Amino acid sequence: MSRSHVLVFDHGTTSIRACIMDASGTIIARNQRSFEQIYPQPGWVEHNPTELWDITLPVARAALQDAGLSWENLAVAGLTNQRETVILWDSQTGQPIYNAIVWQCRRTAAFCEELKRQGHGPLIQEKTGLVIDAYFSASKIRWLLQNVPQAQHLLANNRLLFGTVDTYILWKLSGGQCHVTDVTNASRTMVFNIHQRNWDTELLNLFEIPAAILPRVVGSSESIGIIDPKFTNGVTVPLAGIVGDQQAALHGQKCWLPGTAKSTYGTGAFLVMNTGQTPVHSTQGLLTTLATEAHGKPIRRLM
Repeated sequence: MSRSHVLVFDHGTTSIRACIMDASGTIIARNQRSFEQIYPQPGWVEHNPTELWDITLPVARAALQDAGLSWENLAVAGLTNQRETVILWDSQTGQPIYNAIVWQCRRTAAFCEELKRQGHGPLIQEKTGLVIDAYFSASKIRWLLQNVPQAQHLLANNRLLFGTVDTYILWKLSGGQCHVTDVTNASRTMVFNIHQRNWDTELLNLFEIPAAILPRVVGSSESIGIIDPKFTNGVTVPLAGIVGDQQAALHGQKCWLPGTAKSTYGTGAFLVMNTGQTPVHSTQGLLTTLATEAHGKPIRRLM
């Protein structure tokens, strides 16, 4: 049986979509389902991680059925995702300790303003390419660690894991075998050094985030494992391909040369430019983040 098709998950901010592509890159089937937006109080935005997971396999199976295909036809599966959104979960049970705190959430804005007043802005921008803001993952992780009692109990027992949506869903898809993220998502956490391409100890200490809960960082096109065969009727389907949504759009819109740019519109509007191998640090509040070329070598991009 031919294994020439690709399954792609798109975990967005308001819905999850599965697409089946043939060998030419043409989408031949897709299935999409929305999920609940949770607003506990003004400025707070959450998602239920269990709901995100519960939708994932059904949309894939529906897309395969619409395409007249089965798991045996898939050469590989990959994932793109809403970035910055934070999930902490128990590595033994797989249960989240709290709702996902979404990139839009402003609950940590006051803490971020305090960091600015303390003068940490230049250090964070130099290491991460980002400005201090509640948008990014670091202050959200800190909030969960300090405000959810179960977090410290699991941490003390070496059972606590952190991930953005890509990490959590891939961990679930792999049956708990893959605790990974890619450089595009890591570079949006505000604790990842985009020059050295690793988790930054100084920034982890600043945000009081233990390194033990962090995922392994891989390239966006690396093979990372397989979907647990219990989900695929015993078929081995490789997992290879993790890219944050805006970096994926940059690549998908063929912005492969320095100076090319794209603008996409969804839950937010994002103008992104490929700046090549040399990092460009904005003096006007724009962000510098890692992206990925077709051959997998990191490039910087400005948005």
